[in-house]
This record gives sequence, C-alpha cells and structure tokens, in this order.
Amino acid sequence: MLVSWNVTRRCNLRCGHCYRDAGPAAPGELSTTEGLALVDEIARAGFRILILSGGEPLLREDLLDLIARARERGLRPVLGTNGTLIDRAAARDLLRAGAAAAGISLDSLRPEYHDAFRGLAGAWQAAVAGIEACRAAGLPFQIHTTVTRQNCHEVEALTDLAVELGAQAHHVFFLVAVGRAAALADADLDPKGYEELLRRLLIKGREVPIEVKPTCAPQFMRLARQMGVPTRYTRGCLAGIAYCLVNPVGDVQPCAYLDLVAGNVRATPFGEIWRHSPVFAALRAGRYRGKCGRCRYREICGGCRARAFAATGDYLDEEPRCPYGETEAGHAAGCLG
Repeated sequence: MLVSWNVTRRCNLRCGHCYRDAGPAAPGELSTTEGLALVDEIARAGFRILILSGGEPLLREDLLDLIARARERGLRPVLGTNGTLIDRAAARDLLRAGAAAAGISLDSLRPEYHDAFRGLAGAWQAAVAGIEACRAAGLPFQIHTTVTRQNCHEVEALTDLAVELGAQAHHVFFLVAVGRAAALADADLDPKGYEELLRRLLIKGREVPIEVKPTCAPQFMRLARQMGVPTRYTRGCLAGIAYCLVNPVGDVQPCAYLDLVAGNVRATPFGEIWRHSPVFAALRAGRYRGKCGRCRYREICGGCRARAFAATGDYLDEEPRCPYGETEAGHAAGCLG
C-alpha cells in the first residue's frame, strides 16, 4: 500500500494542470511535530511507500527530517518533485536522509513547451539538471510526464530519453480535470485518444528496459489483458483501496484528484480514517454505476473515481474517459504533432 502526503502547497512553479493550485503555503499546514506523528501513524497502518509531494516538497524546511523518520519506521520514502531545486548537494542530502527515489517531471523534449506548461522560463533545463544531479549522487529517479494533445506524440521519445538519462521508470500521467486542469479541457484527449495512447504505451513498455506505466488511466489494465501484455499490477485505480492522500492541512482523500475528505488527521488518527471511513468503505465495495458497474473488467480496472466525481458529482459513477463497450465509430481526438 502507498500513501501520498502533500507536505506543502508552496511551489516555485505555476503548472497549468496542478490539482492543488499550488503557489503560496496553505494556512495551517501540518507542523513538524504533526508531520512526524503522521509518518508514525502511516507506518502503523501498514503502508509501505510514502510519497512526499506538494506543491514542491523541497520547499519544506524539515523535509530531510520527515524522510529520515519515514525510513526509521520502515517506510520507503520517495519524492514527487519538479526537480528544479535539486542540485548535487541536495541530492546527496536526500540520499543520506534515506530517500529511496525521486519522481521528476519532464513533459516534453521541447524546453519551450515544458516551460510554458510549468509556468517558468528555464524550468526544463533546471529539471534536467536535477535529474543529472540525482544520477551523479546515486539517488534513483524516474521521469513523470503529463500528457496533453500537444505533447502526446512525444511520449515514446521521452521514454527513450528516460532510458538514456538512467531513469528507473517512465510514468505517464493522464489529465484529470480538477484544480487548474479544469481549464485545460481543449488540451485533453478524448476517450478514443486515451485508448490509442494507452496501446502505444503498453507496446513501448515491451521494447525498453525500464517500466513504462500509465497513471490515472486505470483502463490500461483491461488493455493489457486484451493485448496479452504482462504487468506486475493487479488493479488500475487504487483510490481508497491501496492508496490515499493527505493534503497539506491533514485532510485525507482517496486520491490526489478526488477532492472528497474522508477525515482529518488532527481530529482522528490516520489509521482509524483508513480503516473506518465510509468513503473508503464505499470504494472498497466497488458497487459502481453505469457502464463501470456492468463491465467485465471492473475488478482489475475500477475506472477513475476522480473523473466520475468531476463529471457527475458521484464518485461511484462510470468512468467518462473509457470508451469500452461503446461504438467504435469515429476517430480519436489524438495528438497534435
């Protein structure tokens, strides 16, 4: 099981798709004392991986202490970062504190696209420098790419770059229209465009020596089975089942994109929220509505609960980005090359 903790809302970038609407710190972010207690609770609840993200986690002054505590408690602490603040000294410090890996965002081979998407001139070069610093320090890393119609033709080339740079994996994130991404509807792929890209990613993953994983696109599990592509995963959407998120002020959500509060760690211990929240109980029961409820692949896919919630206000409704079971007529709104 894994949990993400947005350790701060502070960020040095202004990414167009940010679900947290990051920028300044959120009022009332968890203190160091509260954060260390949260790490202890996460370990006691049986989780194994703790993703420290933001905002930008390197802007949190006690980040190394949080990483060290996670490692002491038997967790595998990893970072979700834009990479721009990692130099060789920072990479060595992260490794020394116990960080197991860093996930660094790189959205294009074209610096101008990445910089515009991330809201800062020079962000691409700084991210690549961060990647090189991790490699020099011996801190394992993977590359994260968020896809839109403007960059999805580059995805396989970005996987090749990830291999060249020494990454352990390339995780490809599909947009969820929440936070700032709600304004990016015209940049998103339609359901058939998603399907087309997922097929390409599954094929690419068989050609390279690193993991290529679609993220926030749980129907990849159905496609993997249909295409006969082996995968180490057993389920697509893990929200509330084997994954959850803690936001900067302690609210616990099923996932980063499903803005539905299951409890707050200041009022209720994390482990109790995880075990007893009605929101999590409903997700674990898996009684989906619409075509997700009828789908033969519902137990290995699960549909994206956040997209369902964003579209209808019902997190158990059908996944609006999945075309399975619908007519095959028409063409995908795919990549803009």
